[in-house]
Amino acid sequence: MQSAIYPSTEDVISPEVTTPGAVAPAVQQNAAIPSKLLFGVLPLKRLIPQDVHSVLDYSNGLMVAMAGLASRRPEAKVAGVLLGASVISVSLLTDYRLSLAKLIPIEMHEVLDYAWSASVIAAPFVFGYKKRAPLAAMVQIATGAANIMGSLITDYRAARGSMQAAT
Repeated sequence: MQSAIYPSTEDVISPEVTTPGAVAPAVQQNAAIPSKLLFGVLPLKRLIPQDVHSVLDYSNGLMVAMAGLASRRPEAKVAGVLLGASVISVSLLTDYRLSLAKLIPIEMHEVLDYAWSASVIAAPFVFGYKKRAPLAAMVQIATGAANIMGSLITDYRAARGSMQAAT
């Protein structure tokens, strides 16, 4: 369905950028507006559909929070809950289909994905619970690393495309 809010991707950007993700091409082809490339190069490929990435954002937040809460170390608990809540909050406010409010542009969400992932990897070292809460640390580090890898190949798409140049 084409409208002022949801124009066809062909009307907004070139066909080579709108190539759908490999996982769910039919759904992704109709999933609104592809993001601009971050720094002119990221994502490296557009393989993971945005809706799949969105679900992973929520599950990664829960995983990081639950790993922290399962630990006996208070610093792991606090870091896990804060980091988990932050990614879930950003996801709830991002301009994509699986959010409550479309306030954060998808390009900013992508930047925050990388920053959040680095923070999750660094937290066990910075807050000193890597050796005292090894399971929480391992889950958080693995989740952060997986999120970076996934972000590098996500087909980021916006519902509104507020950062897209007018054509």
